Amino acid sequence: MKIGVPKEIAPGETRIAASPDSVKKFAALDVEVLIESDAGAGAQMSDAALAGAGARIMPDAAAVYGEADLVAKVRAPLRGGGGGGNGADELALVRPDAVLVGLLAPLQQRAEVARYAARGVTAFAMELVPRISRAQSMDALSSQSNIAGYKAVIDAAGRFGRILPMMMTAAGTVAPARVVVLGAGVAGLQAIATARRLGALVSAFDVRPAVKEQVESLGAKFVSVDADAGADGGAETAGGYAREMGEDYKQRQSRLIHETLKNQDICIATAQIPGRKAPLLITGAMVADMKPGSVIVDLAVETGGNCELSAFDEVVVRHGVTIVGHANYPARVPVDTSALYARNLFNFIAPMIDRESRALAIDWEDEVIKGALLTRGGAVVNPALREDEGA
Repeated sequence: MKIGVPKEIAPGETRIAASPDSVKKFAALDVEVLIESDAGAGAQMSDAALAGAGARIMPDAAAVYGEADLVAKVRAPLRGGGGGGNGADELALVRPDAVLVGLLAPLQQRAEVARYAARGVTAFAMELVPRISRAQSMDALSSQSNIAGYKAVIDAAGRFGRILPMMMTAAGTVAPARVVVLGAGVAGLQAIATARRLGALVSAFDVRPAVKEQVESLGAKFVSVDADAGADGGAETAGGYAREMGEDYKQRQSRLIHETLKNQDICIATAQIPGRKAPLLITGAMVADMKPGSVIVDLAVETGGNCELSAFDEVVVRHGVTIVGHANYPARVPVDTSALYARNLFNFIAPMIDRESRALAIDWEDEVIKGALLTRGGAVVNPALREDEGA
């Protein structure tokens, strides 16, 4: 069996879907890993390091795709003539009988999922790996969001004109900065922990009362619109994600966030709803009422943004407030995010490999496989996408 890892060509993508560690693990299973030359350059993984771990370095993408039984990617294959990537049509290079695994954004790119089916490719989306105990080591969304939450606070601290911790000096005492985190998912919790480690006074908002204990265990104050709202589980999905709330709740939420932001120095906005546009939590009027010199980092900018004044992949200043809207935050820390993602991929792919034949032997009834599977046999088979098509 051969696993192919092409160089990512999406604009700004610095990650790679392999690492020397994952290559060694696949080699131990007698699986060959083919990696396009310079694929790891953005993540400081040289061809020599990858080859030393057992990978075969290929001259170009066509050579990788031509031999690969399974293609491991970070981002979805680009369509020719669109989305950058020098106009390449990566899907056209994938063998029709091959398996494709990656962060394919299926809920946002349904037309591309249909293209996978039309091509005859068996495709798996790492975003849809079910959040069950057995699959925790495969949870790429969590591994990438964890690093993004950390980096967001570091970026905010770099843009902020003051220090974050309280500091007592001979010249006087510097008050600690106030940080609020909107959304206490994986990225939000890591942002809370990082801001606390830097000495800030931290508060956090989330529609899910169930996360209150996690927020407080990190030393932050939990800000809630209604302590009982969603207490019956109505504020979150079965997978633990936030669910879109009703209009009355949204109005009360908006008033609370507005008042909270007036007293904050830094806001890390992480709120997202799977398959939907990110909820608008920070209006232009709220930004105007924030203290001059405040900083907002909008981690949801790729799905529309939590802040009305965010600019995609730009840093702007509005009403004296710096708004950071970097796209693809995990790609800003590519060494660690690539290493973690490569482990997620190995943990997902390894169970598919028969230990005797060293070939793919996919258990189509496995809960993890069924959850992540997008296309098979020329059809879109994922229930979530099929339901959306019929809605």
